[in-house]
Amino acid sequence: MANEIDDLQLSFETLRGTEHAKNRLVEDLLGRLRRLCQELEQEKLDHDRESHFNREVQLRVKELKDELRLVKTRIERDAFILVLIDGDGMIFEDRLIQRGEIGGREAAGILWGAVRDYVQQIMPDLTSDYKIVTRVYANLKGLGDVCTRAGILDSPTIMEDFTRGFTGSKQLFDFTDVGSGKDRADDKVSELFKLFVNNSHCKHIIFGCSHDNGYARLLEDIAGQAMPSQITLLEGVPFERELAIMKSRYLFTRFDNLFRSTKINIYQQQYQQPQQIRPPPISQPQSMSQMTASQLNNLQSLHSSGLHNGVPDGLPTAQVASPVQQPQQTGYQSPYFPSMIRTPSESTNNSMMNPLAASWATKAVSAPPAQIASPPPTPQPPTLENASKIPRNKFGQRIDPTIQYDKNEVKRVQKIHMCNVHFLRHDCPYGDDCTHDHFYKPNKNELMTLRVVARGTPCHFGSACDDIKCIYGHR
Repeated sequence: MANEIDDLQLSFETLRGTEHAKNRLVEDLLGRLRRLCQELEQEKLDHDRESHFNREVQLRVKELKDELRLVKTRIERDAFILVLIDGDGMIFEDRLIQRGEIGGREAAGILWGAVRDYVQQIMPDLTSDYKIVTRVYANLKGLGDVCTRAGILDSPTIMEDFTRGFTGSKQLFDFTDVGSGKDRADDKVSELFKLFVNNSHCKHIIFGCSHDNGYARLLEDIAGQAMPSQITLLEGVPFERELAIMKSRYLFTRFDNLFRSTKINIYQQQYQQPQQIRPPPISQPQSMSQMTASQLNNLQSLHSSGLHNGVPDGLPTAQVASPVQQPQQTGYQSPYFPSMIRTPSESTNNSMMNPLAASWATKAVSAPPAQIASPPPTPQPPTLENASKIPRNKFGQRIDPTIQYDKNEVKRVQKIHMCNVHFLRHDCPYGDDCTHDHFYKPNKNELMTLRVVARGTPCHFGSACDDIKCIYGHR
């Protein structure tokens, strides 16, 4: 009996342990269920929040897409090509300017057609409703005077007629007079270029600047702001040295039958001299018996006035005039216009230029020689002594001494508009009529910087120049 009770007690203990294990299992399951329910609630909240956010994002994305589509439409609708020209150096062909207002309209039409054809080649995907905006800046009075002096125009007012026709032919074509003064056209062209180079409506800039090295600095300044494919360099006269180096980085072109390919040389027109000047005929001396009474009176007057053989006492006696020898013509450079060659007029012998060198008989009986017009005084070619002082390299080429300068200082000095020839050579031919400043008081550093500015214009003779006072660049 005792053994049965022990067995029952053991079974009870076993059953009670099992119940405890079952209860622990149930409690664990209930706890896990509770946690899962909490996580589910949190996930629902997160889901609702994300759904709401996604809905807002989707709505915002839709709004932005609509705005972007509208902006693209506006940009494409107002797209334009900018043609920017410095008219002081990019000069239209003579045949167009000479026709006045009609020529201005014709020039505008040729330019418009040439731009359309060129843009079609480089930007075939551009919509056809783009506009062409053209801005030409020049000193009209100065340009008209130069063309008149060069024999291209009969009157400076024809240039005004030309610009009026050019401006009136197209609504977006303007030929603007900037007035007299150094770099006025350059400054306006540069500022307008900077204004439009990052304009999203401006699809391309055609830049007419081949005559001026100063625009090379402008292109360097905006190198990091614009893609080279956005700019085309337009050639009129051949590109100056620095621009010729830079043009490989940009697109470049020229429009035929529109702009001059050579600079205007007013000296070849205004001071052209005869190819050969013959001295006036010289009569043979006459004997006393062959002279008329008036000729004898003239002879007596010469002796009574202190002349001997028709020449003042103390001067060498006259020589018989010899035929004129044609001198060898040598072109030399004007310091005021470095891109122009001036050829000295042919000289005659002493018997023609100096009336005292003729014989007394000729003085008495012949008419005075006709006066010969000559150009204004021009600088004489340098002597060998001065030429030997010019620094040269081992190949005999002229070199310019190195000058340290600051780019910002160069820009500041350029805006002062000092006369390079007046301050560096001290012989400006225009005097008080010069359009550049003669009254500014530059210090030593400003004069050195002005020399850097002057070197920006290349000397026509380059490294072969022998003018010791030349202020231009030799490379």
